[in-house]
Amino acid sequence: MPLLLSVFIIAKDEADRIGRTIESVRDLASEIIVIDSGSTDSTCSVAEELGAKVIHNDWPGYGPQKRFGEDQCQHDWLLNLDADEEVTPELAQEIRQRFESGQHTEADGWRIMIRDVYAHEARPAPWAYGYHQIRLYDRRKGRFSTSTVHDTVRPEQGAVIKSLSGIMAHRSIRSLEFQVGKYNRYSDMQVADMASKGRQMPRWRLLTEFPAGFLKSYFLRKYWRYGWWGLVLSVNYAHARFLRVAKSYEAQLIKSNRKDPP
Repeated sequence: MPLLLSVFIIAKDEADRIGRTIESVRDLASEIIVIDSGSTDSTCSVAEELGAKVIHNDWPGYGPQKRFGEDQCQHDWLLNLDADEEVTPELAQEIRQRFESGQHTEADGWRIMIRDVYAHEARPAPWAYGYHQIRLYDRRKGRFSTSTVHDTVRPEQGAVIKSLSGIMAHRSIRSLEFQVGKYNRYSDMQVADMASKGRQMPRWRLLTEFPAGFLKSYFLRKYWRYGWWGLVLSVNYAHARFLRVAKSYEAQLIKSNRKDPP
């Protein structure tokens, strides 16, 4: 029986991935809402065929779009997924058991480990890179931030936050071409966000960002365990970090040139 739980998903042109996402929670939640920002593929029809309610909202940025999604939900307990994520069976069972026993109210928000899984894998490797985020929460005790770049739930002061043991699978990379394009878009947004806050990155990081990024991903994120594929991932990650600094420096040069007298 579906739980008194609302799932909301933001999406655009995710027809190839959103089916997995919705199917992973179809039997779990009594409401699934997809916030679409203008898909040109069959994202909306795929979602509707699987029982989701699709609502259009022009793209305002990550945080504002997720806040819009929160406002469309009928239940106070929310589970947020991105269109490239899946709730594993183990996580779904854990959430169900907590709701059916009332144990979900032991916390106001629950962190979930989100682990990377690649196109050639059925599920995340045990050593896959992951990060904890609050994704299951009572919206009366916390909501997503208003940042256009960072989409993070901000709990109210005094809110109790705990962690679930199950994991969420993150299929963020369709292909290397897609990954490079994503890094390029993200670095643009990061630089724009820094500029809006009057921040800029020091030039000396042009020397350190790539090697530091490579070492961080290859060793700390344990990409070395993927063999040659891990080498590819590490180089791409390091380049993404370098791009952010390079674009920040480029913006500084352009701004400085405009101030020079003719």
